[in-house]
Amino acid sequence: MGLSWQQGPLAPGAVGRFLIPQPLPERILFAEPLRRRMRVKFGGAWIVDSEDVVLLHEPGRYPVAYFLLTDVAADVLEQAEHTTRHRDLGATSWYTVQAGGQSKQRAAWQHVELPDYAEDLKGRIAFAWRAMDGFFEEDERIVGHAADAYHRIDIRSTSRHLVVRNGDQVVADSKRPVVLYESGFAPRWYVPREDVDEAALTKVEGQTFCPYKGLASYYDIGSGKRAAWSYEDAWDEVRRVSGMVSFEPDEVEVSLDGVRLRLEPGQNVVSHGVDRNLDLDEARGPGK
Repeated sequence: MGLSWQQGPLAPGAVGRFLIPQPLPERILFAEPLRRRMRVKFGGAWIVDSEDVVLLHEPGRYPVAYFLLTDVAADVLEQAEHTTRHRDLGATSWYTVQAGGQSKQRAAWQHVELPDYAEDLKGRIAFAWRAMDGFFEEDERIVGHAADAYHRIDIRSTSRHLVVRNGDQVVADSKRPVVLYESGFAPRWYVPREDVDEAALTKVEGQTFCPYKGLASYYDIGSGKRAAWSYEDAWDEVRRVSGMVSFEPDEVEVSLDGVRLRLEPGQNVVSHGVDRNLDLDEARGPGK
């Protein structure tokens, strides 16, 4: 969860509410300085290198980085005839991005008729995440989407009894799971491999990237598709869940202290597929 997506306070599916006399507008956009150096690579070349980045939080969307046009390398942008209209920010012009002998159409955009209240984005341009070779904060690649400063992960140990069943089959039985709290999502329970019946897991093709946890692998359990997942080499910040297995309570029966777990609406994580040209060494991070 972030500030304005999933169940964040400015998202359509917010789980909490502001204690104010009048309700907030249905849509609130929030722009703030990133206060981090961000770089963009395309065609094997650095096309942006900036410490003046504005992050736009838009309801129901992941945050988007906007760069000053003056921080974009010369001859990278070619304005296209294609235009669209943003419901809050007005007319939007699109650009072809070209560098290093490569070219990508509709790979960047700029809001060109901003209302007065949105002047924070004036003279700024955003780049389509998956159209680029990569986005970097300092020398580290950011995968999936721009990192949200309001996103936090806490991991706690517990002695509660967690059991996973697929029909009559016990898939996992543990009294030493850990619980991962991901900023407003449903708590996710991770089980040590030793407490899992590995024969019940069928590894499937396709992995996803999380900017906060790393590279996730998935498993079918019986007829349950992608009913379990594991960060086999999790980022250092969440190393405690590395190699452990978590289970999707909408696909298999997950019980905690005898009470079956179920996800509330809006608590499913929107997973991200492989980023363009992102190899596994980059996904695992520096020094791994």
